[in-house]
Amino acid sequence: MSTVAVCQVELRVGELAANRAAALSAIEQAAASGAELVVVPELSDSGYVFSDPAEAAGLAEPAASSLTLEGWAEVARRLGVVVVGGFCEAGAHGRLYNSAALVDASGVRSVYRKAHLWDREKLVFTPGDEAPPVVETAVGRVAVMICYDVEFPEWVRTAALAGADLVAVPTNEPLAPRPEGERPAEYVKAQAAAVANGVYVALADRCGAERGVSWAGVSSVIGPDGYPVVGPPLKESPTVLVATIDAARARDKRLGERNDVFGDRRVELYF
Repeated sequence: MSTVAVCQVELRVGELAANRAAALSAIEQAAASGAELVVVPELSDSGYVFSDPAEAAGLAEPAASSLTLEGWAEVARRLGVVVVGGFCEAGAHGRLYNSAALVDASGVRSVYRKAHLWDREKLVFTPGDEAPPVVETAVGRVAVMICYDVEFPEWVRTAALAGADLVAVPTNEPLAPRPEGERPAEYVKAQAAAVANGVYVALADRCGAERGVSWAGVSSVIGPDGYPVVGPPLKESPTVLVATIDAARARDKRLGERNDVFGDRRVELYF
């Protein structure tokens, strides 16, 4: 059994120092609650609602020299945790990426660039062109993707087939209209991704209204059965949610005596 935390953090676009401090404070709070893996939101250093690409470029840093990643590495060493979080990455040739890193006591283990860009992100970022990494950690095999990525069944299935026990998803989920009493459709898609692949999904949303945009508050850990282990709060306020997971449960794809999530696939009929 392992302990996972998702941190819903208040962020402001352009306030790099304050945003980094807020994420680090949430990570420390999660570690104090026993978390071994901590997930913080998408673009947790820069904020999200950029006025134009130039503003994003002024906030981006290369992964190799990112103060954000350096801070996560330090807290990972000091507290013995694994951190997954989003940051604004400056790539080669002036390209910008909406990225996420997995960091542990040994340093940066992987950097993933968001492949499926949402709305105005396409005006700012270059989409990533590599599959989500699956990293062996102290809490199991962890895949990394970002927000809109988890809504694509093929992408989560790719990570699950690569052996992921848990998909860590830094996210900035804008609040959108929905029928009274219903959960956000984006959250329902994450539940479907979890149960369709028999994996845990850990969503870390953000809060803090930003240039007229508010957030859905879908931070949660969803179990391999598609039901929440903890969360979502469905409100826009800072919170740290902690859940116990069992990687062995995600590795057993059986659905009773006669069915198996992967074994029942008919790949020859799909393509």
